[in-house]
Amino acid sequence: MRVSSQDVTVVALLADPDAPTEIARRMTQMLPGRLADRSGQGRRFDVEVVSEPFTAEAEDPSTLMRRIMDRGSSERWDIVVALTDLPLHSHGRKLAVDLSHEHGLALLSLPSLGGFRLQTRARQAVEEAVLSLAGPRATGPEGPPGSQPLRGPFVSRLAPIHPGQVGEEEIADLRYVVTGPRGYLRVLLGMVRANRPWRLVPGLSKALAAALATGAVATVNSTIWSLATSLSTPRLVIATVGSVALMIGWLIVDANLWHRTDEVSPEARKRAALYNASTVVTLGIGVLVCYAGLVAINLVWALFILNDRLFASTTRTPLHGTQYWTLAWFVASVATVGGALGSGLESDEAIRAAAYSKREQERRSLLQDDRGD
Repeated sequence: MRVSSQDVTVVALLADPDAPTEIARRMTQMLPGRLADRSGQGRRFDVEVVSEPFTAEAEDPSTLMRRIMDRGSSERWDIVVALTDLPLHSHGRKLAVDLSHEHGLALLSLPSLGGFRLQTRARQAVEEAVLSLAGPRATGPEGPPGSQPLRGPFVSRLAPIHPGQVGEEEIADLRYVVTGPRGYLRVLLGMVRANRPWRLVPGLSKALAAALATGAVATVNSTIWSLATSLSTPRLVIATVGSVALMIGWLIVDANLWHRTDEVSPEARKRAALYNASTVVTLGIGVLVCYAGLVAINLVWALFILNDRLFASTTRTPLHGTQYWTLAWFVASVATVGGALGSGLESDEAIRAAAYSKREQERRSLLQDDRGD
C-alpha cells in the first residue's frame, strides 16, 4: 500500500455502472468515519467513487486485478476496492474477494454476498478489505504480506466463504471463495438480486398490455365463468403453475436467454448451470409479480363489470366473494398465456434489459457476438 504523507488514506471505490455504483455511493457517507474508528491509528480516510466498466470483455480475476492495478497507478490513491455485480470464478470456485496487499487492491464480487441485506454486507465487506490492506504487513512463516484473515461477512460460522487457492504469478496474495451447496445458493440469490427481477414488469410493456387485454375480455366471457366455477383449487393451482411456466419458457426461447457453453470442462458446465438457474429464478419472480398484479386487476374489474343476476343464470351459482376470487384467479392464468404470446412483440434487447443487469447484458452480448464470428 502507498501511504499518504498527511495521515490520510485515500480509498477509491472503483464500481461497475448501475447497481455497484449505487451501492458504492450509498456507503460513502458513513464509510470514512467507520474506517477511522476501527483503524485506531489516528488516521483519516477519504473515500471517492469512480464509476466505470472495468469488467468490460473480461471475467478472469487475474485480468481484472491487472486492470485495477493499472487504473490505480495513474491516480493518487492509496487503496482501490473494485466492486462488480458479475459472478467471478477462480480455479473452479466462485470468487468472493481478491486482495493484493503489496499494491493495495481488492476485487469484490457482489453476488457472493447473497441476495439479502446487500447494502450492509457490501459496506462491511469493503470495511474489512480496506482495513486489511491498510493494516501492518505480515511476514515470515505467517504467509504472504498482509495475509491476516478477514472477518465480517467473509469468514464466520454461518458464511460459506473460505480461503482459496492463489497462483504464484497472480497479483492477488489473499483470496476468499464461496463453497458448498449453501455457497451456491448464496451466489445464485446474489445474481438474482443483481438482475433486479422487479424490473421485468415495466420492462415488458407489450406483454403486459396483451395480458391485460386478455384478462379484460376473459372476465366478461360466459364460458370462462362456467369453467372458473367448476374448477377445484388443485386445478386452479395447476393452471397457475402451467401458465407461469409457459411464460418463463416462452421468454427464454423467444429471446434466446438460455446460456450455452462450447467448453466441455465440468467448471464451464457448472458456470452455465448457475447462469441458467439465475435466469429461471429471475424470470420466475418477475412473472409471479405480474401474475399477482393480474389477479388484483382482474378482481377489481370483475367487481365493477359483472352482473350478479346474469352470472347466476349462466352458471347456476350465486355471485359471492368466493366466485369473484375464483374467477379473478383463473382469468389471471388465461391472461398470463396471452401475455406470453404478446411478449413475442418485444425485441430481444428489451427482454434482456428487463431480465438482466447491465453488466450481464453486455457479457451475454459479447458471447453471442463471439459465436456469430
